Amino acid sequence: MAKNGTTGSKSVTVKQATLDLLRSFGIKKVFGNPGSTELPFLSDWPDDIDYVLALQEASAVGMADGYAQATRNAGFVNLHSAAGVGNALGNIYTAHRNQTPLVITAGQQARSILPLQAFLYAERASEFPRPYVKYSVEPARPEDVPAAIARAYCTAMQPPCGPTFVSIPVDDWAHATAPVEARKVSREIGPEADAMKALVTALGSAKHPAVVVGPGVDRAGAVDLMVRVAEKARASVWVSPFSARCSFPERHPQFAGFLHASPAQLSDALREHDLVVVIGAPVFTFHVEGHAAIFDGGATIFQITDDPDAAAVTPVGTSIIATMKPALAMLLDLLPESKRAAPKGRTLPPTPQAADPLPVEFLLHSLSQAMPDGASLVEEIPSHRPAMQKFMPMRGQDSFYTMASGGLGYSLPAAVGMALGKPASRTVCLIGDGSAMYSIQALWTAAQRKLPLTIIVINNSGYGAMRSFSQVMQVRNVPGLELPGIDFVRLAEGMGCHAVRVSKAAELGEALKRGMAFEGTSLVEVVVDSAVPVLYGQKH
Repeated sequence: MAKNGTTGSKSVTVKQATLDLLRSFGIKKVFGNPGSTELPFLSDWPDDIDYVLALQEASAVGMADGYAQATRNAGFVNLHSAAGVGNALGNIYTAHRNQTPLVITAGQQARSILPLQAFLYAERASEFPRPYVKYSVEPARPEDVPAAIARAYCTAMQPPCGPTFVSIPVDDWAHATAPVEARKVSREIGPEADAMKALVTALGSAKHPAVVVGPGVDRAGAVDLMVRVAEKARASVWVSPFSARCSFPERHPQFAGFLHASPAQLSDALREHDLVVVIGAPVFTFHVEGHAAIFDGGATIFQITDDPDAAAVTPVGTSIIATMKPALAMLLDLLPESKRAAPKGRTLPPTPQAADPLPVEFLLHSLSQAMPDGASLVEEIPSHRPAMQKFMPMRGQDSFYTMASGGLGYSLPAAVGMALGKPASRTVCLIGDGSAMYSIQALWTAAQRKLPLTIIVINNSGYGAMRSFSQVMQVRNVPGLELPGIDFVRLAEGMGCHAVRVSKAAELGEALKRGMAFEGTSLVEVVVDSAVPVLYGQKH
């Protein structure tokens, strides 16, 4: 991959070739937490690439993930060797599940002392983050490092997107190499025409079709196309289980609701539909056991996905492998205007009433009213997600983000990255008290940079999701579920953030208003009723 395909190009250092590559790929920020084996890369850092310091490696990866989703370009992360990568692995796994493009580099000890099992070295470094990276390598020679980074970028950006990893020995950066040209690689994959015609035929003959939208639609920036397809087909629109993005406006009259991650409850929700078209999501993501009657043949199932692995594991029906924009554009072009009656959407619940102790439903409704136009919500409240889905309808494209992995410690640093990527609008992080403590140090980065970020901590003094599961599973006396005595206001103020605590319903509106208007980063801790939510009904 030498420039112009020749080997006679003027040589530069590995470091210079790498920095030039980053510029060519449009990478303007590097996220990291430096260690000794990264210092040669970071020395004399250039002014035109912003180094974003996180105080722990998992936060660095989470910030890069949020930033990559906001900008739709790969996030670049510079980690420390084995220990640093180990700290980051949880959010590397989340990036894998989120299908977020990341190029992750990690310092390695000097090549000359690697055979001696040197201090801070990584044994078999490229194996460490697998299988949750799309490409992983420690280049055989120093001069191969820039080409490896170029390949890592192209691979990370190719659908389905995801993280990649390059381990770089500390003494490689000063070696001479040939410059590497940033190549253009097309990323859209068109659908098979015959398969799309079969889908159109099925939609034309269906009496009660349903479309199940997943995060792939929003990732592709194709929500408007999705709306036009649904309207032309006059199909009910459901959201796939555990969708990490908002791929359809949730106040749209055809929006039917959110599918459960329970096989029985999902099947019940789709029971009236004779055709189910899953777009940009697996078929299906479940969390608990049960019989999935949806697969028994009562409904015809089609899937459009850019992920061949997701297509391969789909148990029934027809899968069409394509990226979202060309597939939806073709579907819109081929579909005739349906003569079916427009389906009825979901009915929103009545406005929740204020009370003390403060009901979480009242908080979520109040937050929905307080968020400014164009704000993005980054969420990590697993125990309150059903209530959020009822009382906080999202607008659609680029409005909602969460972790597809279920792994805590993602959303607070991701919100910091999101605010870095969307500096002209407000980012709101909605997070539980237990979740917040996984990556609380991300507040420091936000405060230092005065980011337009508001953090809402729902404090119910424990792990609410685990309390709910202990009831569903009928287990008792489980240790480790209570979290008394955490003072988020003092934690936030200690890291430079504006912060306030709310424990009364009458105080909530003004606190949210101030938090949204604050010039910089603000945290609002809301003490809510600790009643245990029901995540899965027990009738199945």
